Amino acid sequence: MHVSHLTLHDFRSYPVAEVPLEPGVTAFVGRNGQGKTNLVEAVDYLSRLSSHRVASDAPLVRAGAERAVVRAAVVRDGRTAVLEVEINPGKSNRAKVNRSPLPRARELIGLVRTVVFAPDDLTLVKGDPSDRRRFLDDLLVLRAPRLAGVRSDYDRILRQRNSLLKTAGTARRGSSSGEGALATLSVWDSHLARTGGELLAERLRLVEALRPHIATAYAAVARGAGRDAADVEYRPSLELPERAHELDAHELGDRILVEVEARRRDELDRGISLVGPHRDDLLLTLGPGEEGGEEEGVQHVPPRLPVKGYASHGESWSFALALRLASYDLLRSEGDDPILVLDDVFAELDAERRDQLAALVAGAEQVLVTAAVPEDVPQALAGARFLVAGGEVTRDR
Repeated sequence: MHVSHLTLHDFRSYPVAEVPLEPGVTAFVGRNGQGKTNLVEAVDYLSRLSSHRVASDAPLVRAGAERAVVRAAVVRDGRTAVLEVEINPGKSNRAKVNRSPLPRARELIGLVRTVVFAPDDLTLVKGDPSDRRRFLDDLLVLRAPRLAGVRSDYDRILRQRNSLLKTAGTARRGSSSGEGALATLSVWDSHLARTGGELLAERLRLVEALRPHIATAYAAVARGAGRDAADVEYRPSLELPERAHELDAHELGDRILVEVEARRRDELDRGISLVGPHRDDLLLTLGPGEEGGEEEGVQHVPPRLPVKGYASHGESWSFALALRLASYDLLRSEGDDPILVLDDVFAELDAERRDQLAALVAGAEQVLVTAAVPEDVPQALAGARFLVAGGEVTRDR
């Protein structure tokens, strides 16, 4: 799978852009603020209908414009399809395939698949649980696009239930509106458990599928790391048995419902939902013998340590890269090669990790690289090059 042509209208800094692409490596080189990342962001947006840089669609539309359009010709198994999305902040986005409108824009998700490496990837290791949950959910949707609807439903149910909890808390003070909210809360408990059980089941299975790929990827990018150095563990907001990934969505939903009922008083006191996939985390750990592991007293700590808080900067970067590489390997094992986007990531890496990452991804069907200067692009990723400056994208001859 690869993109053979990218067209932008009023996307980010571009009134209009037409960029011919080809399989292999393409690098966009230009100083910061010239618009090189905007190009690869557009390709990634077609994949997930969300940006790896911002949380909302409004910044994607050029200042002064009402909407933006991203269009790409995507080649798969020798056949070309033209995918298009019209971005309408505050309204419903619209999508087309080969000029035919889709009933819902989210039906575009998964028709082209991307894996993005970016400087912000370090937040997967050092950031909040929400960053790791988003990593899992984005990958879930790429594997099974129908889960975009499950994810959206869960978020909607959670907002409604939190609103009810806040209102129901006033029932203790004799409010009639609070009593009404309390009476309907059980209905939303069931909705939360049903949808949350499905999302939880998919996350648990995803983590189990990712684990061997993460271990292999970490060993490939970290100095002296063994094949079992890196591991991940899903940390749910409720007690689950070992091998929980073997439970189905219905069983997990029942367990969520039991826990919700047990924590009713706490939820009413705080006015928020305390149980469900929105409270879960992904624990990243490293085994013994990693760099930085000879600190005083290390022999007295457990053999596996959480990356967050214990790993060196280099180890943290290696783990972040391993998460992205594992995503790519998993998607690749289940279908077409995803398009790899390396967004200004080489400037963040030391020379050894830069060369290791370049060697690992050089064989992908399509790799899109952004860099501030040509020297940031490793020799292993030599290929087509575009210069980006002043809103113009020109082929470097």
